[in-house]
Amino acid sequence: MRQGNKRPSFFTPGEVGLHNTIKDLWVSYLGKVYDLTPLCEEYSGDVLLKPIISNAGKDISHWFDEKIADIRTHIDKKTGIRKYYTPLGRFVHVPPPLPNSDWANDFGRPWWKDNKYEVGVLSIKTRFVRIVNTLTSQEQSIEVCSEENMEEILQRYLKFNAHAKSYTWKYDGVPLDMKRTLEENGIVDQDEQLYELSMDCEQWTPGIHLYFNDDLTEA
Repeated sequence: MRQGNKRPSFFTPGEVGLHNTIKDLWVSYLGKVYDLTPLCEEYSGDVLLKPIISNAGKDISHWFDEKIADIRTHIDKKTGIRKYYTPLGRFVHVPPPLPNSDWANDFGRPWWKDNKYEVGVLSIKTRFVRIVNTLTSQEQSIEVCSEENMEEILQRYLKFNAHAKSYTWKYDGVPLDMKRTLEENGIVDQDEQLYELSMDCEQWTPGIHLYFNDDLTEA
C-alpha cells in the first residue's frame, strides 16, 4: 500500500499469479494488487470463499464496474431489485439475495473497498531487459514493470548479483539515471513495432551493461 510520498510497489501479472493458494492468496483488480490471505484466514471454512479461492493469483477486474469501483450489479428478474452480479456464486461480504436473519453485516467495509489489503500496483505493461555483467560476462534476462525506475529494477536483479550496487549501469555506453524509468533513460519499448514487422521481440531485447566500480562497500 502506498503511504505518504513513498512510491508504490509494482508487480507483474506473473508475480501475482505465484500467490495462488488459500494460505497465500493475491488477486488484482482495477489496476491494483491485493493480498487477501488475511481475509481467507478470517473466513476459513466458509463456503463463500470458494469464488475467491478459485481465482487466486488472477485478475478479477471483470467482477467490477470500473466507473464506481464496486461489484457489478444487475436487476433480479424475480424481484425487480438491483443486486450484485456474481455469476460464479455469492462470495464473502456480498449480501444474500433475500433477507436472512443469519446475515451479519457488522464487518465494516467490504473487502473490495478496504485498502488494508492493497499491496501495490499491477503493471500496465511489462518489459524484458538483458542485464550483462561485463566483469563476469554473465547475462540475465528479467521481466520488469515499465513503471519502475532503474533503482527498482536493480532490486529485482540483486538475486542474480548481490553486489549490483557496486556497478555503473549503462545503455549504449551512457550511464543510466537510476531514478528514472527505462523509457525516461531512452530505452524505448519497441514491442509494438517489432510485432507489426513480425519480428521476434526476444531477439531484440534491449541490453543494459554493468561495469564494476571496484568498490564492494555498496553491496
